[in-house]
Parts: sequence; C-alpha cells; structure tokens
Amino acid sequence: MEELKLEEHLGELRKRLIIILVFFVLSFAGAFAFVPNVYDWIVETAGQQLAILGPSDILWIYFTLAGSCALIITTPLILYQLWRFVEPAITTEEKGIVGVYIPAVFLFFIIGILFGYFILFPSVLAFLQTLAEDHLVMMYTAERYFGFLFNLTIPIGLLFEIPILIILLTRLGLLNPAKLAKTRKIAYFVLTLLATLVTPPDLISALIVLAPLALLYEMSISISKVVYKRRLARLAAISET
Repeated sequence: MEELKLEEHLGELRKRLIIILVFFVLSFAGAFAFVPNVYDWIVETAGQQLAILGPSDILWIYFTLAGSCALIITTPLILYQLWRFVEPAITTEEKGIVGVYIPAVFLFFIIGILFGYFILFPSVLAFLQTLAEDHLVMMYTAERYFGFLFNLTIPIGLLFEIPILIILLTRLGLLNPAKLAKTRKIAYFVLTLLATLVTPPDLISALIVLAPLALLYEMSISISKVVYKRRLARLAAISET
C-alpha cells in the first residue's frame, strides 16, 4: 500500500515536472527571438559596446539571456505546480495560508530583481568606474558584464523573500514576534553578512543592499505582530466552540 502511494506521488511529481519543462522550453524558444532587444536594453547601463573573446560567446549571450527570461516567465507556473503537488497533503487551514502567499513570493522576487537592476547595479557599476577613472581603460566583455549583473540581481531577488517567509512561518505558528525581536541582533548580523557576500568588496554597495533588507525585516516584525494576534484570536475562538 505504501509502495503504491509512493508510486502515485512520484507519478504526480513527474507530471508536474514535465509541465514545467515543456513551458520552460516554449518560453525559452520565444525569448530567444527577442534576445537582441533585451541585450540592447540591458547594455545601456554600460555606456559602451561589450566585447566578446570568441565566436562561442555569442551563443553564450543568447542562451543566458533567453534562459533568464524563460526562468522569470516560468516561475509563476513553478510555484503553482508546487502548490498543486503539496495541496493534497496539507490541511484546509494550511491550504488557505499557503495559497495566499504563493503570489506574494513571486511578486517580492520580481521587486528584488528590479531593485537590484535599477538601483543596486547602476550604483555599484558607477562606483567601480570612478575607481578606474584617469588610470585604467575599462572594456567590458559580455560574459563578465552579464555575470556581474546576474550575481547582483538574482541573490537580491531571493533575499527579498525574507518578509514573506517570516509572515508565512508566523501564520503557521513556527515563529512569533517575540522570537523575532529577541533574535534582532543575530538577524542583522546575518543580513550584513549576506549583503557583503552578494556585493563587491566595498562599504557603499553593502550599505545599499543592507538598508532595504533591514527595512524589510522591521516591516516583517510589525506585520508578524498583526498576523500573530489574529492567529491567537482564531485559536481562542476555535477552543471556545
């Protein structure tokens, strides 16, 4: 009986993965045709034409940009398929909680990506360019430029999921505002460490990342208080009935 259930779960997982893979491939094919437009839009920040060191770099650019666009497009479907896979295994209350936060996960990820691209990346790039003024001639290769861009923006997008994670854990009863307040110093240390790791080794870049992360954490504590009070009130109402 357990083996049958395991086979059913694996079959369901396989079905979800195939749906995601097919949609990703179709999105990749569609995005491939728009790579030149995406490329022109992104390299405006560089202020110069990017260089390549070999013919294969052209393919690298196309595959990287098309793959990144396809991943962003596919992310809502990934979250939805993940939700459909775990939905039968959770309670009705948990379904209501998790279902609300799945769209928020995608929204905050996109907000983080936009923050990284429009605010963090230009600021860091401008700072690095000032270090090279009058001393060095800066020529960017496409691989280094896009690698630097993705290394900044994608981790920031993931870090912007912190409020959603905190609120979700509070709704599920795994966290509460008191714990969050007590661990504030540890949280700030971790956030500082993360901000330092995802940015170049300079103070300004780290502060640019740390400021919104700290603000998001404090907002999460405030929202967590409201969520926690509602959860206590709901549990008290259930116990009275």
